[in-house]
Amino acid sequence: MTLRRDPSTPRVVVVGSGIAGLTVALHAVEGGCRVTLVTKDVLEHANTRFAQGGIAGVMFDDDRIEDHIRDTLVAGAGLSDPEAVRVLAEEGPGRIRELIALGVAFDRASDGAFVKGLEAAHSYPRILHAGGDATGTAIEKALVARLRESEVRVIEHAFLIDLVVDAASGRAAGVELLIEDARRETLPADAIVLATGGAGQLYAHTTNPPVATGDGIAAALRAGVAVTDVEFVQFHPTVLPAVCAVPGDASRSDAAPFLVSEAVRGEGAVLRDEQGRRFMLERHPDAELAPRDVVARAIAEVMVEQDGRPVLLDATALGPEGAAASAKRTVRFLRDRFPTIDAAVRARGEDWAREPIPVTPAAHYLMGGVSTDLEGRTSLPGLYAVGETARTGVHGANRLASNSLLEGAVFGARAGDALAADADTGRWPAAASFPRGAAPEPPVPPVADAAPPFTRGALQELLWEDAGLVRDEAGLARAAARISGWRAQPREAVTEREFEDENLLLVAAALVSAARVRRISVGAHARRDETPPVADESDARPANTPPRAPDHRRSGVPEVAAC
Repeated sequence: MTLRRDPSTPRVVVVGSGIAGLTVALHAVEGGCRVTLVTKDVLEHANTRFAQGGIAGVMFDDDRIEDHIRDTLVAGAGLSDPEAVRVLAEEGPGRIRELIALGVAFDRASDGAFVKGLEAAHSYPRILHAGGDATGTAIEKALVARLRESEVRVIEHAFLIDLVVDAASGRAAGVELLIEDARRETLPADAIVLATGGAGQLYAHTTNPPVATGDGIAAALRAGVAVTDVEFVQFHPTVLPAVCAVPGDASRSDAAPFLVSEAVRGEGAVLRDEQGRRFMLERHPDAELAPRDVVARAIAEVMVEQDGRPVLLDATALGPEGAAASAKRTVRFLRDRFPTIDAAVRARGEDWAREPIPVTPAAHYLMGGVSTDLEGRTSLPGLYAVGETARTGVHGANRLASNSLLEGAVFGARAGDALAADADTGRWPAAASFPRGAAPEPPVPPVADAAPPFTRGALQELLWEDAGLVRDEAGLARAAARISGWRAQPREAVTEREFEDENLLLVAAALVSAARVRRISVGAHARRDETPPVADESDARPANTPPRAPDHRRSGVPEVAAC
């Protein structure tokens, strides 16, 4: 559609350039809106490009929409919104075909059929991959190429400082930006879309890139927008731990934690303790393909038992012949099926075709976020949210593997189309209602002594220890007090990193508050001190909730070496 060049054309600002933000922008500009996309890095550097596993969708004749819905609801531990899940599963295939039309080359077999991939908690191998384990990169490249051909204006190196809310109308009216970490600029808008991704940088160990500092969620909190379920943080079970340089040893250089896709276990890799025992067989009927929260906590428990040392991911039997595969064929299979992971493993001096490799859990994905309806509308008129920034209701207490890219595509398209429709009416409505309201904030205990000076590293270690894989009231209260003390310290953010720090502190406070209120274990939120549920259906234990977390010493989160 040709953009109308007149002052009455609705102005839309999209903040973020992952799959959800790019999809919103493309659909909104196609609907006749003037769209400006702002991103804090360059256009291509979003969390989407790190997605290895793939995108889930019912693309095969012998798969069923109802099965994808069931798998998603079970993984969500009873807290997913069934209507949102149905939208995801029913509209997903169409959005995948849209990506194919944009040029995403999903892997195909010699007969031209899509290669099927199996990942944890799926009852059917419905995962599509591109470039083996480079699905996110393939999608990001295709969407960016299409965006550059469109009439969307792009502003790179633009950091979101805050939302502008019109006091008279009570609606979103623009964004305040920090451009090139140097100058401030206010961008007026009729509608704003938050697509800034998650907040993995809250934790000392994460698969997320440095840009994942919860900027959109923090801006929403400051504006009084409803934010829900931020206690639900998914920890990916299998991440190569950080490697630290050794002075004088040229063969050892720093390497950040690196995710090893769920698809590796889907192909048959198994988890072993340091004695070689396959421990997941006794933890869950699906063993290594149990839901991620189950696998991550099991790994953490074994790591505590072996004094914090990583467990081992054994892919030595992978290949067309399974356990009978020769080492040479396993080398070829791992290189061809997982080229990105294979390169990262070998860069660390490991030969995973012949020896198991060390893995640990790391913070990976935020299930909660800015509460939205099925079209991305939030509680603030004129403000929309999509992707990991949003809480659509799809993921519940635990995200099903490879549903995140699908959610970005499906709900990004719905939000973009809703923007165009709302622009035609000029009403810009807020969402009508939300499944659950934000939890009340419990009192923060007084701080006996002044908190030490704030650092991002100290916050990350605090949350890893006291609000990580397994939690209890003592640790959460300690975290709440420390965060309260840090927030009380006089600081004035000037640089982008300083603004990021303030965002992380605010989101951390919300996460810890929500975790304290939810007193039972459900999905990714595990409490060793859970109490019987009170007469509040939002805090009730669903029938399919896994049993309470095992009682680990300290927080139940193993020490993981960091450089």
